[in-house]
Amino acid sequence: MAAITQFLPAAEQDAKEFAPADMATLISRAFELGDSLIHSAFAAEYAYWKDRVVQDSEAQSLKREFAKAKEKFEECERFGRFHPDYNAALEEVYEAQKRLDDVESVRRYKAAESSLDELLNDISRTLAYAVSDTIKVPDNNPNPKASGCGNGGSCSCGSGGCG
Repeated sequence: MAAITQFLPAAEQDAKEFAPADMATLISRAFELGDSLIHSAFAAEYAYWKDRVVQDSEAQSLKREFAKAKEKFEECERFGRFHPDYNAALEEVYEAQKRLDDVESVRRYKAAESSLDELLNDISRTLAYAVSDTIKVPDNNPNPKASGCGNGGSCSCGSGGCG
């Protein structure tokens, strides 16, 4: 603990008042949590549909089409939206993505991935908020609803950059 807390003066101070958290114990429990997640229904569903997508010849064919359309669009994008094929290439990407998303195995895989991601985010928030309710928690949501530092809301961190 001394080696870890030498860079964390507040932790060193708290260690005198409270029983120190053994890093090995924390890591061990993190692995236990990981094992529980791996054996969960969420992970099983995710792994099942991921494998089904790999085995689905239609999904693989449409995935290649999508990759080609995306590559063509990226080539057009290098020159900006004024490239003569920009809009057509972008439309091809959207159409290829829609065809891919219409395949049942892909649709179910994305739903399972989303459920697993939501579970992982819930666990991250639970762990983070156990430490502090003002701590930032990473999230894959492109439109976060949270407030606080870095989220455009007000906070009580005293940095002067909020609110």
